[in-house]
Amino acid sequence: MNQITNTSQTSHTRRTPPATRYARVLSIAGSDSGGGAGIQADLKTFAALGCYGMTAVTALTAQNTVGVQGIHPVPAAFLKAQLQSVIDDIGVDAVKIGMLHAPEIVEVVAWAIDHYRLMNVVLDPVMVATSGDRLIASDTVQVLVRELFPRAALITPNLDEAALLLQQPIADAEGLDAATEALLAMGAQAVLLKGGHLPGDALVDVLLQPGQPMLRLTSTRIPSRNVHGTGCTLSSAIAAYLALGLGLVDAVQAARHFIRAAISEGAAVQTGQGHGPLNHGHAPLAAHRLPL
Repeated sequence: MNQITNTSQTSHTRRTPPATRYARVLSIAGSDSGGGAGIQADLKTFAALGCYGMTAVTALTAQNTVGVQGIHPVPAAFLKAQLQSVIDDIGVDAVKIGMLHAPEIVEVVAWAIDHYRLMNVVLDPVMVATSGDRLIASDTVQVLVRELFPRAALITPNLDEAALLLQQPIADAEGLDAATEALLAMGAQAVLLKGGHLPGDALVDVLLQPGQPMLRLTSTRIPSRNVHGTGCTLSSAIAAYLALGLGLVDAVQAARHFIRAAISEGAAVQTGQGHGPLNHGHAPLAAHRLPL
């Protein structure tokens, strides 16, 4: 894992040994018992990119490659206890937020961001699983937008999530720009709208920051049935790169390189009977060697 080194001098004649620490990334998300998404995917991504991963679990799921069979929510008070335990002791350089199923859970996360002045917060507004299962209560959506959009450095919705947030479908690539602008107007500091659910061989994601030109990130689609956890992996990779010191645009571009390799390397692997996971362990740390 990547280490950050600090040196200090305690006297004119003696230096203390160098102190090192890891780049620390906290995942606040639900657990995927199948291992392909949620905190399991986040931890695999953090490790692959050389970061130290920590978790505050918001919910347990009975889940596999076919679908979600059950959700067991974690009480808000216990989520707060997890956050306090981790942050007070270890500290955090970046945060990835995933599944938040209830308003009181959202409010605890907002409290932690303010109380600890957390930086480099990446919000993946998880609402629908790859299988199509709904993962968030309707009354939570408004609280999520109000409390976390202004506090996150970046939100990373896919098309289904954006359509739910905007209450209108996004039917084609031409609709991506307007949808991204509308999401930014809802209070987000920056938006990465993922266009992977649109048909066609070209995959287009749109990144928009206030006062900056819109950035369209285009790549060729990689045919694969194993796409469970792509959103979790991308957002956690962005958070990891922010923890390592990259700027937002470079972090997004590097994360897209990482996830494309993970999809490609896992495309031919059979895991379960439905949508299998990516190959998070492909050529660990290889993304660091890519031009940014």
